[in-house]
Amino acid sequence: MNNAVMTEIDLEKENKAIAQEYKELLRISYQTLTPEDKKLIRKAFDVSVEAHKEQRRKSGEAYIFHPIAVAKIVASEIGLGATSIAAALLHDVVEDTPTTIQDIERLFNPKVAQIVEGLTKISMVQKDLNASLQAENFRKMILTLNDDVRVILIKLADRLHNMQTMESMQEDKQTKIASETLYIYAPLAHRLGLYNIKTKLEDLGLKYTEPAVYNDIVSKIKETKEEQDAYIADITAVLKTALDEEGIEYIIKGRPKSIYSIRRKMKAQNVSFDEVYDKFALRIVYKSNPHDEKFLAWKIYSIVTDHYRPSPSRLRDWISSPKSTGYEALHITVMGPKGRWVEVQVRSERMDEIAEKGYAAHYKYKNGATEESGLDVWLNLLKEALENSETNAVDFVEDFKMNLYSKEIFVFTPKGEIKSLPKGATSLDFAFSIHSEIGIRTRGTRVNGKLVPLNFELKSGDQIEVITSQHQKPTVNWLDYVTTSRAKTKIKNVLNENTKKIGEEGKELLTRKLKHLKITLNESVVNELVNFFKLKTSLDLFYRVGIGAIENQQLKDYAAQKSNTFINFFKNKMKRSPSTADEDIHKPIISSSYDMLVFGKEHDKLDYKLSPCCNPIPGDDVFGFVTINEGIKVHKKDCPNAIGMQSNYAYRIMTAKWIDSSQEEFKAIINITGMDVLGLTNQLTKVISNNMHVNIQSISLSTDAGIFHGQVAVIVQNNTILKKMINNIKKIDGIDKVTRVYKT
Repeated sequence: MNNAVMTEIDLEKENKAIAQEYKELLRISYQTLTPEDKKLIRKAFDVSVEAHKEQRRKSGEAYIFHPIAVAKIVASEIGLGATSIAAALLHDVVEDTPTTIQDIERLFNPKVAQIVEGLTKISMVQKDLNASLQAENFRKMILTLNDDVRVILIKLADRLHNMQTMESMQEDKQTKIASETLYIYAPLAHRLGLYNIKTKLEDLGLKYTEPAVYNDIVSKIKETKEEQDAYIADITAVLKTALDEEGIEYIIKGRPKSIYSIRRKMKAQNVSFDEVYDKFALRIVYKSNPHDEKFLAWKIYSIVTDHYRPSPSRLRDWISSPKSTGYEALHITVMGPKGRWVEVQVRSERMDEIAEKGYAAHYKYKNGATEESGLDVWLNLLKEALENSETNAVDFVEDFKMNLYSKEIFVFTPKGEIKSLPKGATSLDFAFSIHSEIGIRTRGTRVNGKLVPLNFELKSGDQIEVITSQHQKPTVNWLDYVTTSRAKTKIKNVLNENTKKIGEEGKELLTRKLKHLKITLNESVVNELVNFFKLKTSLDLFYRVGIGAIENQQLKDYAAQKSNTFINFFKNKMKRSPSTADEDIHKPIISSSYDMLVFGKEHDKLDYKLSPCCNPIPGDDVFGFVTINEGIKVHKKDCPNAIGMQSNYAYRIMTAKWIDSSQEEFKAIINITGMDVLGLTNQLTKVISNNMHVNIQSISLSTDAGIFHGQVAVIVQNNTILKKMINNIKKIDGIDKVTRVYKT
């Protein structure tokens, strides 16, 4: 009896909390809600509560809290209206309950139903079936951008809330979801101008992919918070006095750099946390009418630079030329007190809203203007890229991803019109950006009046003229001359038409040739042949047969190997210890205990190779990746390729850890820089060889105008010994930096 009363009280408490969340949702909406809007949202809320009433999340709380939380993000952080809020409340109803899309359309309206259907399509992909299925999933998601951009915006809100509530999940699932987030969702949020959401997704992504690094940075930020607050207050006081004198209405906010961007800087510049100088920025947000907006921004720039010396090379003017995401602001990097660089961001209230809410705020301020926004232009380019849906899904996602984070340059047409292109774009990219027909017929390009090669890299301010010819056709080399996915897609399309014809003839020829070898051409044979010839697709295979690049003898070799496959398969199964075939990668094991890599929950000892892209050594955090042709490859968890692999091929990832490495020996390369002090070389070699169980394999030292550079390749047994050695080298007088380097 008592239990039942308790449960009733708990449910009553929960229902009150649900009602409270609903009120909060209406209160924080960025848009003004009409009575009709409120009715629509109330109805969506009621339908969602009813549909999910039996469901609970892994944490034990009622499932309905999730759709409400997603709707709150959609309403306040992305700033969408009633249709999207209703769709967010209903986003899991069709997938998780008997309710159908037809029911949603009948109860609400076609627009809500269309958005819910788009969200359901993204989720309804069967998990982990075969290679690059995750990339296929991403492709489907990207395709929904074509229907209604709101689908992707709600999906981002859904992903953000899932990332915020991932504590109770298994570790491997956390890594997979966090990798996907860093791989595709954070770049999407960036491209859609949702900088707040992008930052949260990146920080949470880091929290689950590199927890130790994340926690270390968080604790260091806490340690230095007081000092940084005092530093910001110091600068703010100076600027406030000057801005008040000019009668400008403004607010100043101190904004710490995100954990992810601090980590990125530490990695890119090979520096420690303390050496990252601009760990925070000041943001001045001013009130202005549209007419004075630009004038006031430069006036504030003038006031800031009157008090603090700017770095001319680090001024970013996105007011004269806004980013294609719609972002507008002035970024000034100035030398603050104590010789520290500080970034000052200057934005009007309108610019600030667009920076926070991207798409939604952009349309709020558009007021029916006819010009296309950056987002519209980008979506039109995307539609073009989607026309060619034959590309391999992983390539498609990689191409697409390249256009998400790319920095921009601004160039001019011969008539003086301004065009935005990604940094690194070439003159041939420019031709395709004008029109694909112009791109295909490009014979030459002039930049600033001078004839340049088609792969000439453009800089902001260049003026480009394209010379075309009716007889010009793209060649395979053109793919190396361009960087934008639009140009690549168009070139591939033209080249593919010819390739396909030859491929069709090649397929018929291959069928006949294999018949002679008593092999029937079917899907599994095609896959085997693609792997055997180390090709990427079946079209590559048929094309090569069509042009005669694959000879009869090679097909005979394949047939012979095919008949031996079963024997080899069983041989490999028997061999369960690390391979000794490749002496460079693995030396024979000397010690019998605690000295090798093991895989999976059962700690299996399997064949593996250490990946050359990140050179893991014992003691490093690692994982195994099952390749198609080369067995298990072991990568470091912070390998540059890790995020892409864990995101696209989660089902091929194996947990791996070092049991011990006392007898194994591994190569590590160390870079050393410092001041050229007398006897430095002598001390250095002493520290390495005398103080440690370390052998020097090679050493190269040089000095340049008083600066000492050294690279030492050492043979060590494990990570602990290497770390000790690095710390000892750092103690030598004159040494500035010691870092371990990896092959790239």
